[in-house]
Amino acid sequence: MDIPEGRKKELLSFARPLNLNFKDISLLDLAFHHRSYSNESSLYHEKNNERLEFLGDSVLGMVTAAFLYQDMKDTQEGELSRILSIVVSEKSLAPIALRLGIDRMLVLGKGEEMSSGRKKPAILADCMEAIIGAYYLDSGYDAARDYVLSFIVPEIRKAQAHNEAVVDYKSILQEAYQKKRKQCPVYELVGKEGPDHDQTFFVKVHLGNSEYGPASGKSKKEAERAAACIAYKSYKW
Repeated sequence: MDIPEGRKKELLSFARPLNLNFKDISLLDLAFHHRSYSNESSLYHEKNNERLEFLGDSVLGMVTAAFLYQDMKDTQEGELSRILSIVVSEKSLAPIALRLGIDRMLVLGKGEEMSSGRKKPAILADCMEAIIGAYYLDSGYDAARDYVLSFIVPEIRKAQAHNEAVVDYKSILQEAYQKKRKQCPVYELVGKEGPDHDQTFFVKVHLGNSEYGPASGKSKKEAERAAACIAYKSYKW
């Protein structure tokens, strides 16, 4: 079906700042069509973005997993999986969609329009994936990868920073090291500095004959957790 000139201009205006160079702009248009519209339209009956979403979900996962594999070379599979699940989630994708203006481009049925469908996280995240699928079909894997990385890498960096702050590396290290060597990590306070009310502690951790650190923290426990993080990521498991 031909795309009206006004809609075509809107699509090009959306794509240009994102460096999305579609050869077939109808694929991008289809990515914005929610099933609620196709259910109500005789012209678009059974034509919506669900198949593109299915494809885009796989491309998004592949691109993100490959980046994590290369970027976090010393990280165990469990932590890679945890970060992957965070950054490709609806909670992560929906705000990106709003930032890119995807809500304004959606084509919805009357019911969804009246129930604030343009702001629903599931619809926004699904459309993000549909656009990826459309671009993959139109321009190939490399182009789709570059588009995905443009918005997913900042999300990965946020997840990594948050991960470092909240993960209990002391427990993780102890469990892993006990499983491998049947021994416990040994923590050593190697120094502290500053006045009593504002001290910084420095700690090393010993795994057998190997030591890691020192790492610093505003408490001994915080310094031990930081040292455990270094050891867990550096130890040759």
